[in-house]
Amino acid sequence: MEQKDFVFIQDQIGYNFQNTDLLQQAFVRRSYSKEYGGEDNEVLEFIGDKVLDLIVIKLLAEKYGCFTSDYEDYNPNEEFDEFSCSKNEAELTELKKKLVQKKTLADRINVLDLADYLIMGNGDVQNNINQEMSVKEDLFEAIIGAVALDSDWDMEELQDVVQIMLDPDSYLEDDIKDNYVELIQEWTLKRYGMVPWYHFEKASQAVWYFPFDGISSSYNGSSELKHSCLLKLGNLNTIFRSFGTSKNEARKAVCELAYKQLEQQDLLFSIRDEIPNPNKDEAISQLEILARRGYFSIPFYDFVQKYDNNGSPIWECTCRIKEKAKYFSAKSSSKKYAKKQAAYQMLKYTLL
Repeated sequence: MEQKDFVFIQDQIGYNFQNTDLLQQAFVRRSYSKEYGGEDNEVLEFIGDKVLDLIVIKLLAEKYGCFTSDYEDYNPNEEFDEFSCSKNEAELTELKKKLVQKKTLADRINVLDLADYLIMGNGDVQNNINQEMSVKEDLFEAIIGAVALDSDWDMEELQDVVQIMLDPDSYLEDDIKDNYVELIQEWTLKRYGMVPWYHFEKASQAVWYFPFDGISSSYNGSSELKHSCLLKLGNLNTIFRSFGTSKNEARKAVCELAYKQLEQQDLLFSIRDEIPNPNKDEAISQLEILARRGYFSIPFYDFVQKYDNNGSPIWECTCRIKEKAKYFSAKSSSKKYAKKQAAYQMLKYTLL
């Protein structure tokens, strides 16, 4: 790996390695070590798998659980301070499974844009093994394993890295609209075709009170804010900076700052930007694209078959969307064409 690769990867995961050989090893497939020698990432993957389980369980316990002393009506004279959780064991098991499953970890490697840095043998390269879901899962776990060893099992560092790499809020929260990390990711990919650039630093008084030119910064004066996160979006001139009690909280804060400034400057995408060429032939799929991107629920269609005076069949299709007050109907001798017409009318309405 080149120095610029190390810089990019470390910025993406929010951790600076003391031993960059460990970081490189996390990306080395066994196929490469068999051909050229050296160590591969399989043991790191084993370590990372177990560390990931522990950290995810810790995050779930912190999110959904608390001790009795955290309640307002807690009686300090009671002998025991019990742990209470809003989720039962089965629910926690399902949430953990969702966070550590193969698809989730592979998706996160895609979001972090790290699969292309894999170091593979010739056979793996020819077969594009780096695009396989299981290979990306292995890479995610190997990186966590490398951080565990490099940090000497520092739980704070490990939790920060897991939160940054995994972004569990994207999978645990029902409402995505306030997940600014996800919103900034989507905006940057759509606008520039690349992922956002993050850089984490220890916060200091000098950083707080002497902002650099071109940096939009937020700071609420709290001495508890230990970490700073810088954010760069493609070739946008402004660099954003914010602070948090952890690296993950600093990242959330800087993404919220950036998103709100993009909104103020009218730089956010609207629903009209999603479909550059609305047309009748593609209206059904275009409506579904908008639904998949969260603008509304999946459209549904009702069909009624009638007959004209000559006894020929006439199809009437009605297109409805749960969140929309209006619905649209169209008639045709072709069931498929009636659906296209109804969908096109709905599409034009949603894009107004």
